[in-house]
Amino acid sequence: MTTLNGEDEVAGLCRDLIRIDSTNAGDNTGPGERAAAEYVAEKLAEVGLEPQILESDSRRANVVARIAGEDSSRDALLLHGHLDVVPFDAADWTLHPLSGEVADGCVWGRGAVDMKNMDAMILAVVRQRLSEGRRPPRDVVLAFTADEEAGGTYGAQWLATEHKDLFDGCTEAIGEVGGFSVSIDETRRLYLIEAAEKGIAWMRLTATGRAGHGSMLNNENAVTELAEAIGRIGRYEWPVRLTQTVGTFLTETSRALGLEFDPNDPEATVAKLGPLARMIGATLRNTANPTMLEAGYKANVIPQTATAHVDGRFLPGYEEEFFQTLDELLGPNVTREFVYHDIALETGFDGPLVRAMADALVAEDPGALAVPYTLSGGTDLKAFSTLGVRGFGFAPLKLPAGLDFSGMFHGVDERVPVDSLQFGVRVLDRFLDGC
Repeated sequence: MTTLNGEDEVAGLCRDLIRIDSTNAGDNTGPGERAAAEYVAEKLAEVGLEPQILESDSRRANVVARIAGEDSSRDALLLHGHLDVVPFDAADWTLHPLSGEVADGCVWGRGAVDMKNMDAMILAVVRQRLSEGRRPPRDVVLAFTADEEAGGTYGAQWLATEHKDLFDGCTEAIGEVGGFSVSIDETRRLYLIEAAEKGIAWMRLTATGRAGHGSMLNNENAVTELAEAIGRIGRYEWPVRLTQTVGTFLTETSRALGLEFDPNDPEATVAKLGPLARMIGATLRNTANPTMLEAGYKANVIPQTATAHVDGRFLPGYEEEFFQTLDELLGPNVTREFVYHDIALETGFDGPLVRAMADALVAEDPGALAVPYTLSGGTDLKAFSTLGVRGFGFAPLKLPAGLDFSGMFHGVDERVPVDSLQFGVRVLDRFLDGC
């Protein structure tokens, strides 16, 4: 077998994946992930693996493969990434989001940040190691999933339910939205490793009233009832709840920045984090944002029902408080039902796997400081955690100081520097040796 170089391959792998349209609008009508899954399976088969393509529905494809480690009696490690991406409006982009073009030292396109970059890094490091005959210390399971952007019904959730045997022995995992750098100064960088995720509650709200003519008095107007409830929810200031992970992040970050951290006023510290404040600020409290409204069919007809959608996110340990408060805000005349509901997660930032991540970062960047943080969104880790897997977000990227990386998640002009991808390959290679 020809020896492969992961650093040479990674940008091309990322480009190829971006060019495969795997847009997921959440309604199961898009192109699906089948073409991307076939590409991934082919790249894994070329280095001697036997990947399985598993379809949960037409073209909703997942890829799973296992690499035998030097000691298969040890617990296995899961490396997971999703193949789908969110929709886009190409007119808003500098370069077409499916171009995968390399320009200004970056690979551009939808998925360059979320998360075909990590898919490419996993493929690159695995292909290099296997072409060189280097096995990991323990079994490694690779999972490239469908449907993460819509909650994982056709992807990780389905795999964890219908194919849990493929993950036998997996107790730890790494996946997306973590491991990227935030510059402190020219020589020091924080690397944010996801150790917690907020829970998800996408809800449909319904108000029911008395239908009637728009010209007449009506004190049972469903639109009014719903609008008042939505107003209360949208304007409500949720109280700060400092979780363990957020507290550790702010303490470590303040120390690195030379700031004094007051646990009674964490917002003061967050306000000094620059572009990162938007991402971290959402992890100080539960949130509930109205996102959709629908009512009526004619200007002079008062409808019987009115509906709205709310995107709710709750911190680990605060789900009960979240729903209790939400129901108080809704009032007695508005009901709620789940469109999607999933758990919050939090794990300690300690143990051999954490040390392996931190050591691999420092080996490639002596100015690295690994710190845990809470993700305001959610990942496939929620599904895999039901199998007893303890996971982290660790897609290592050393980024330029001025790049607003977190702002590109689901944004326009997604791009990732080529040298950041190459850095990630080196870090993941060291990590696999040390895990």
